[in-house]
Amino acid sequence: MDQAPLISFIIPVYDVPADILCECIESILALSLRDSEREIIVVDDGSKASPIADLADFIDEIIYIRQKNGGVSAARNLGLRMATGTFIQFVDGDDALLPIYEHVIDLVRFQKADMVMFDFTSRQRPQVDYTDEGPFSGAELMRKSNIHGAAWGYAFRSNLLGKLRFTPGIAYGEDEEFTPQLLLRAENVYRTTAKAYFYRQRSASAINASSIRRKLRRLHDTRSVISHLHKLEDKLPPIDRIAMRRRTAQLTMDYIYNTIVLTRNGKYLHRQLESLRREGLFPLPDLNCTRKYNWFRRLTNSKAGLSFLLHTLPLIGRER
Repeated sequence: MDQAPLISFIIPVYDVPADILCECIESILALSLRDSEREIIVVDDGSKASPIADLADFIDEIIYIRQKNGGVSAARNLGLRMATGTFIQFVDGDDALLPIYEHVIDLVRFQKADMVMFDFTSRQRPQVDYTDEGPFSGAELMRKSNIHGAAWGYAFRSNLLGKLRFTPGIAYGEDEEFTPQLLLRAENVYRTTAKAYFYRQRSASAINASSIRRKLRRLHDTRSVISHLHKLEDKLPPIDRIAMRRRTAQLTMDYIYNTIVLTRNGKYLHRQLESLRREGLFPLPDLNCTRKYNWFRRLTNSKAGLSFLLHTLPLIGRER
């Protein structure tokens, strides 16, 4: 019986330029993993033109699947169904792994890790110095520190998943729903400052979407994610509940911030705050979080503070 690959790399793709997608695949092939240790799954989420002809040089190195357009969550879920690796690593098709990802592989290979979380950069510069922390349980990590929710920001053991999947139909914030739930299943989490992921922000990406319709969709999707995580709190053991509560509070802070910056509309903001209040998510709870959180919590607890935020954040802030 063949041994399972060490890592399955799942690459969701939608209308990614061929040269950029090839660069992504090449960055994985350049790693020290043997052929039997890696599995590269490219999920084409119904691109207008299939990139398969441009991938001819990699045809023996990848598994290519094309599906009807269903969004990144559906593409990742299909990749998870196909993956056979002991660990999973998501890589967006317009990004790439950097050579220092070798350190992530070392942690995966030589430590009894359930997850390895790493840093990212928008510059393709070699990095020499980095520090490692761990192991922590995922709950401990979430209770004591902020996390970066992007699903491509960590490698994780595939048997953690169980029935956990991304929620189809969520265009914004699907990672923030998935990552905290996955973390709570992990007993041994390592975190490194190695900037192992090259993040390329495209002008047509969801983050840069500027139309009113897309801004409201982003806020609506984020709000749905927060509500889902908040409802999960009551079903969790006490230690996990504390961890999830902290994460939910942080996401709620970000949601209020982005509501102000994206809409600049006081009436809309107050409607959303009342909705959060009815659900028990506002006022923001008094937690041992960051200075920024505590500052923001105090300001949102008063009319004068909210007025200050409404007038200043659109001028000095930018989207999270």
